[in-house]
Amino acid sequence: MELIKEDKYLEPVSPTGQYFNSKVMSVSVLSMLEFEIPIDDSQTTSLIKDVFLPINPRFSSIMVEGKKGGRKWKKVEVNVENHVHFPSFCSPKGSSSPSENDSFLKSYISQIAMEPFPQGQPLWEIHIIQCPTSEAQGTLIFKLHHALGDGYSLVGALLSCLQRADDPSLPVTFPSVNNSSSVNKDDRNFGLQKVVSSCFLPLVDTVRDFCWSVLKSTCVKDDLTPIRCGSEKFRPFSVSTITFSLNRIKDIKSCLRVTINDVITGVIFLATRLYMQRASPNSNLSTNSTALVLMNTRNLRDYKSLRDMVRPNSKSLWGNNFAFLHVPIPKVKPGDSQFSDPLKFVHKAREVIKRKRSSFGVVLTGKLLEIMKKCRNAEAVAKYISRTLRNSSLVISNVMGPMEKLSLGNHPVKGLYYTVAGTPESLQITMISYAGNLRVVVRAEQGFIDFELYTRSLHDALDMILHDACGKQ
Repeated sequence: MELIKEDKYLEPVSPTGQYFNSKVMSVSVLSMLEFEIPIDDSQTTSLIKDVFLPINPRFSSIMVEGKKGGRKWKKVEVNVENHVHFPSFCSPKGSSSPSENDSFLKSYISQIAMEPFPQGQPLWEIHIIQCPTSEAQGTLIFKLHHALGDGYSLVGALLSCLQRADDPSLPVTFPSVNNSSSVNKDDRNFGLQKVVSSCFLPLVDTVRDFCWSVLKSTCVKDDLTPIRCGSEKFRPFSVSTITFSLNRIKDIKSCLRVTINDVITGVIFLATRLYMQRASPNSNLSTNSTALVLMNTRNLRDYKSLRDMVRPNSKSLWGNNFAFLHVPIPKVKPGDSQFSDPLKFVHKAREVIKRKRSSFGVVLTGKLLEIMKKCRNAEAVAKYISRTLRNSSLVISNVMGPMEKLSLGNHPVKGLYYTVAGTPESLQITMISYAGNLRVVVRAEQGFIDFELYTRSLHDALDMILHDACGKQ
């Protein structure tokens, strides 16, 4: 890495950005746009120069090493041609079918996810797939290094390049992040009970969550199961996607009087236990399995505009502003092969996530990482984070998407989804909402997890929870 003299005009790389671009791991976000019509690439260069690059100076910068060891962003000239790729899966005669191209696309995503970014140029790439698949007439892949920002930032940047398909003059809108309008009776506290809950219990939860986080990042590992092999190596993965109707999820939300995130997490937890049973019928469903649920730590109620994100002192500040919540996957009692209480997975997810959000365990963990960086270095913290991921079984990330259909350069976007590459876990679930649907992405380790069986388990889990939540009313 280039060594430079100290320059007060260079922006420092955030600590998280340094952890995610280290010798231990290099983490990227891959965002896929599916188009309803074939891609016309004649506008590519102008769109990148006029729309994409001006979004944030980091898209035109490289990481350099400061004289005192800290990394900084240095502005450089961008050669667009070096960042844009045009792979072709079609045969010369164009005889390959969309289903065959589906397989090629999945392999290509896995391939570019494992490849490091070229040195000496900004940390992003665009891959334009002009061969039709069963889902789209063309696919655009944005590969963006996680050091540039988290999912909230990067998806916000991506969406800022798009316009509403129905009327480009209207603003893109996003769903509210407000909690359920209904309040469970169990959530109401009065008198002394309220004082105890608001003062004492969060303190106990903070100590417990912080200590448990440290243990999970050092010496306590999840059990080996059909979703966790415990390998120390980064292995190739496959990507599979399914689409849920948000209306079905909202039906469950209304019936159970919980939040949409509670429902989604509960569905994933139930699907995971279903998959364990189906992949290994004799497996123990009472194993200690933990999900790392990513939590946006910005102080906001709604998705803000890109202009708000880059404004100084913004509450929705650009960058990496997230934390991991260690959430145990509910166990299934021996002999309960029929999963007699599917709703338990939703209620347990709600209970644990709500409690952890009210504690300051995440804040203390962040302070611990800062101290570790000062006393040792960023590489030591990167090892700590990588160990946290390895010791857990599953990573879950959820990003809000637009409520309307969008277009890019007059190309209507049929669907969009994303995944994260460069992390060591065997199973990862990412989700984004778009125009009334929820796109769920299963990133599964090749040769270890049967992603088709897992996606089928997701479908079954949603049906089971919907039936038990609303079918009896």
